[in-house]
Parts: sequence; structure tokens; C-alpha cells
Amino acid sequence: MRKAPTTIVFVWVLIGALAGCAPQKAHSNAALTIAVSDISEISIKSLDLPTKKRVVALANASAEIIYAMGLKNIVVGRDIASTMPALKSIPIVTSGHQVIPEKIISLNPDVILTDASTGPQSALTALKASSLDLATIPEAWTLTDIAKKVTAVSQAIGAPKSGDALNAAMAKAISSAKTGLDPAPKIAFLYLRGTSSIFLMGGPGSGADSLIAAIGGVDVGAKTLPHPFNSLTSEALAKANPDVILVMTKGMESVGGFDGLLALPGVAQTSAGVNKRVIAVDDSLLLSFGPRTPGLITQLAVLLKKVMK
Repeated sequence: MRKAPTTIVFVWVLIGALAGCAPQKAHSNAALTIAVSDISEISIKSLDLPTKKRVVALANASAEIIYAMGLKNIVVGRDIASTMPALKSIPIVTSGHQVIPEKIISLNPDVILTDASTGPQSALTALKASSLDLATIPEAWTLTDIAKKVTAVSQAIGAPKSGDALNAAMAKAISSAKTGLDPAPKIAFLYLRGTSSIFLMGGPGSGADSLIAAIGGVDVGAKTLPHPFNSLTSEALAKANPDVILVMTKGMESVGGFDGLLALPGVAQTSAGVNKRVIAVDDSLLLSFGPRTPGLITQLAVLLKKVMK
């Protein structure tokens, strides 16, 4: 699970496996969707023995990174956003998104991996007071940030060669995901939580802009708006006029599903609304920026080609 950057006015948790199933087919009254089970796995065989033998992975995607390095056996606790089915047997040490110090301390970890979104601060203070080793992992909001995060995780657990190998495998997969569509489709990322009256449009630095660029699209919010996340207005949508709308699955559900999304002010008047071009991605996948991201980009490219036909 992850939060929007701390500079954003709206701070919200972005809820952060793997099989080769085909994505759901679109029709006139449904979005194209990407679920956890649609994503192919990137993994390697470990190249070194980690110096840390008991790891609690709280940083976004850190448990998945360790698994992808072939070192699942050293992870003794994880955060709730690590949704890989292969990690199901590893205990969750959070209540919702709040760290529970007592659970972590009882696991006697060698190291605890945290990032800027790990909290509350009182829990981290309690862990430090127990003389536990906490390693801070940098967050990733672009594809180029992933390698830094993988490297930091691999160094924190004492397996740098495995980190280098995983980075190489992920970079190769990401580089082959372009759609080749011409002209490049205009895409708007909408972050929606209808039950909390949160309606935002992604701008530069939202994270989605990096994914959209990777598949050969143009993030129109990043081109027209000032902040990573901006209030969604009909005026902003009209100016952007996206060909495709990208959303999180639960976000779309929170506004009444596909029909509810199209009924939001201004959506029906865009090219995306007129042509009913919507791609919905599982919440734990879209902004995870970890070893599932290359598979996500591949599937996004496939669906973008499909929806633009």
C-alpha cells in the first residue's frame, strides 16, 4: 500500500502473483481490466546468500522484491499491500495500514524495511526503542526509481548480486512494452474514492505518468495540470480531452462502476467518454513500482492497443 507524496494536498493510501491469464475482453458497457492474476512474474534465482535471515518488509513492494530475488524464505512479516499470492503464508504485521510494533518485535527480525509511507511515527519510535534495525528504502514514483528501490532492498538484506540481476531482468522486460500507436493516445489517470468524495486527476509526478509514457501514450494530465494530483473538474477534463481514461478498480467501483464513471461531470464529453474507452487496474498493482510492474506495463500496452481499435 502506498500514499501519495507528502506534498500533495490530498493524502490517501493507494492500496499497494502471478499467472498468465488473458485480460478481460471489453464490450460497450465495461472497462478493460487488469487483475493481479493477469500479471506475469519477473523473478530470478538468487546469486548470493543474504546476511539478514529474518526480515520484516514494510516498505512498498519490498516483500515482493525479496520474493523476486528468490529469497522469500527470509521474509517473516509483511505489510498488507504485498498481495502476491505467493506471499500469502507470510504474516501481516499491520492493522489496515498501521504498523503494530508488538507483532514485529515478537518476530525477532534482523532488519525491518520501511519507507516514507510507513507509520504511524509512534510505532517506528517503539521499534527503535526496542533496539531493532530499521532500514529506510526510497519510494518509487517512476520506472527509473524502481532500480534504486531494488538496490536498496538488496543491500539492506545483504544480497547485492541478486539485486543487480533482478534489475537487469526488469529493465529488459520494461524496454519491450511500447505499443507503437501513432498518434500516441492521450490518457488521463483519475484517482477516485467516491465514498470519501475524493475525485482527483493525475498530473506530473503521479506515478501513472511514468507508466503511460512507457507504453507509448501521452499523460494529458501531466501536460496540462500543475500538481501530481489535482481536483477533478469538468473544465480540466475538457482541456485534456483524453482518448482513454485509466483508473484503479476499486476507485471505479466507488463511483458506481463503469456507468458511474462515465456519469461523472465532464467524462461523457471527452473522447474517452464518447467511445467508452476505460482501463481499470487492480489497486495493488498500478503504483506498486516493483517486480510486478514490468508485467503490468506489458498488459497495459496490450489493452491500450485493444481499446484504441
